[in-house]
Order: sequence, then structure tokens, then C-alpha cells
Amino acid sequence: MTRRFLLWLFLSLSPLGAQNVRPLTILHSNDLHAHLLPNDLDRGGFARLAAAVTEEKRNCAACLYLNAGDLVQGTPVSTIYHGVPVYQIANLLGFDAATIGNHEFDYGWKRVQEFGRIAHYPLLSANVVDASGAPLTGKSYVIKTVGGIRVAIIGVVLGDLSGTYVTPDKVNPWRVLPVVETVRKYAQELRDRSDLIVVLGHIHDQEELDAILHQVPEVSVVVVGHNHNGYPEMKNVDGRVAVLVHGYGVELGRLDLQVDMAGKKLQSSEWKKIPIDAKFQPAPKVAHEIAGWEAKVSKIVDVPIGESTKRVEGRELQLLLEQALAEETGSDFAFVNRGGVRDVIPEGRVLARAVWNIQPFDNVVVVGKFKGSELPPAIREGHAIEPDHEYKVATLDFVATNQAAQFKTTGLKFPVNTGILARDMVIEWIRKKRLLP
Repeated sequence: MTRRFLLWLFLSLSPLGAQNVRPLTILHSNDLHAHLLPNDLDRGGFARLAAAVTEEKRNCAACLYLNAGDLVQGTPVSTIYHGVPVYQIANLLGFDAATIGNHEFDYGWKRVQEFGRIAHYPLLSANVVDASGAPLTGKSYVIKTVGGIRVAIIGVVLGDLSGTYVTPDKVNPWRVLPVVETVRKYAQELRDRSDLIVVLGHIHDQEELDAILHQVPEVSVVVVGHNHNGYPEMKNVDGRVAVLVHGYGVELGRLDLQVDMAGKKLQSSEWKKIPIDAKFQPAPKVAHEIAGWEAKVSKIVDVPIGESTKRVEGRELQLLLEQALAEETGSDFAFVNRGGVRDVIPEGRVLARAVWNIQPFDNVVVVGKFKGSELPPAIREGHAIEPDHEYKVATLDFVATNQAAQFKTTGLKFPVNTGILARDMVIEWIRKKRLLP
């Protein structure tokens, strides 16, 4: 048989659609939160993550690596240097595009623009714009051509960013547009200029993600951030999919797609989560950069402050922090929002670093006095409250400022500002207590 005949035979027996299907792999991460080093369970670390990305890219014909926001805020290097070193190190991870998260704003909107200048990859912000409608980071979307596929990537962040998450800026010359409307606008604009549309969204699952999957059919893939727990399995709505891995860099997601080029949709999709553990040898260049920055903070944070008989996390750790603030301020009780508990107390020796990781924010402790009847359910939980009795309550200035989100009320006043950061107060309490929990 001649080569030409074999080619004719192959084409004649193949379904027409199969001639126009191409493979694409999307690697993805989210909510890395500056966790440069492996955690107390020896999972994660930027250098291992970089090695995993390199290995996975070797095993795909056409590959993109996307990050879905909150790269910063979570460890001393980020807190002390306001995120800049983390973006510099992230340039070595190989992102093809990323979106901003709400915690990119923790150091002010001008720093977000600086992150955009530092990044060697497109940092996207389609729904955060200035008065003229220009995106805060300079880019709403990017079109990447890989394996012959034109992939349009739209970056969006929480639609309630400006109302729920207070930034240090007194005046914000930017506004946040609704997520779904913004995605719909750009998806329609990009439909004819791309073969596949991906939303890179640091967004709410129950509202914004569900609406995109059900209401914006032009979008084939949503890579999600903000929820740190990850999805147990890929979400699929009429062949359009959404994926999310566990935060802090302990997992890398791999989404293998077959793209129907003619239909501009997915023919098939498979997803897996890759644990980032000791099987990955740290990427040397990334490890070197991390070591340099960690050396700058080690004298401050790698100081023993106590011992713990077990690993303390979740609700138990939240209660422990509340006990610390209450006892240090002489309050009847304290309230720490669950979102303000960002890591764990490891078993064994406890370093100040652990508390910096748990409380990376520069939140100051404030105190107020209230009748039991004035206290919202979030504060009353776990306490026997008498309606007419006056109680002294300690909390974080972030919580006091964000009462609408935390307590569903705005009427509580915390007039006493201790001037002490919550993490400093907790560190001092652990030093006195010596043994936890």
C-alpha cells in the first residue's frame, strides 16, 4: 500500500469531528498564600511545586499552568515584605497566567499594581477597574495559543470584594464589577477570537461559579480559587467543567482536555489532583531564592515559644486563640473569625513562626463592653449568656470593622484599642502557658 492510500484510508474511516479535536492540559493551583516551605506534615513548598510543574509539563503535548489568586499573605516573608518577594519567587514557577485574589489587596491597591509589574506573566483583573474602566493590573484577559488552540483566559475576583474585604487604602480609585456580567461580556467578545474560553476566577462557589456554569455557555472551563479545601471531584455542567485544588500548594491540579475545535467546546475532560510531597526533589533555583528570603526573617520567627502535646487546628485552634486574647486582655471572652485562623499549631516544639502563619495579618486587638442581649450569635456561641449582664469582649480590629459580614450587624462598638497585634498577644500567651493545648 502507498503512503497516500493509507492516509486516504485513515481519513475516510475517521469521524469528521475527530479530525478537528486537539489535546490541551491545564495545570492549576490556587491560594498558595506565600507558603514557600513545606508544612508540618512535609507537604507543599514552592520548590517542590515548581518541580512537579516541570515534570507534568514534560508529559503533555500542549500545556498551560494557571494560578487562581491569593498568591500572597500567609507567612512571615509575605507579611514583613508586603508580598513582593513572593511574586519574585513565583516568576520561577512557570505560570502562563494568574488572577488576583482578595488578599492581594491586603497591602493596598498600589501594591496590586506593583505585583502586576513584577510578574513575568499576565496578572488578570477583568472586574476590578478604575474610573475609566481600565483593569487595575492592566489586563482583563489574555489569549494564549498552545498546541494550535487559541485559549482565551479571563481573570475575575470576588464581586463583593470592596464591600466585604477592607483594604488599608483610605481612598480606592477602583471599583469592582459584578463577576457574571463581566465574564459574559468578555466571553461574547472573545468567542470569535478563540477556540476555548477559560475563566480564572477567585470567586464564591455557591453564587458566582454556579452562575457562570449555568448562564455563560461560551465558557468551557473555570479554574477556581478562594475555597482552600478543593473539590472532591470535577464539577461538570453540560460538558463545561470547574476545578479547584487544596490551597497552600499541597496539591497541583491536572486537567486533561480534548478540545472540539469546530464546536469550540470540550469533547472530553479528565481531572486529577497531584499531592506535592517529598517524592518531588525541590527545584534548585527556586529553593535557593526561598532560602535567601527565609534567612532574612528567621531570627524573628524561628524562636521557640512553647510545646504542644498534639497538632491543633480548625475549631479547636480558633477556641485556643480566643482563650489567649480573653486572658491577655482580661475579657470575659473573645471572638476570632474562622477566616482569621490560617494555619495550625504543630505537635511538639512551637516556634513563633507558627503563630505568624496562623495570624499573618497585622490585626490589632480591640475591646468593648456589651449587655448579653446585644451580643450576636457568633459571639454568644459556647457561652452561657445572661441578657442583662455586661460582658467585656475582645476581638480583632478587622472583625470590628467588618461587622456586617461577621455578625450581620453594625451596632457594636469596641472603643479600646490595645495597640497590640493579635499574633504578638498570642505569642506572649503561649510563652506564659508553655504547654498547649
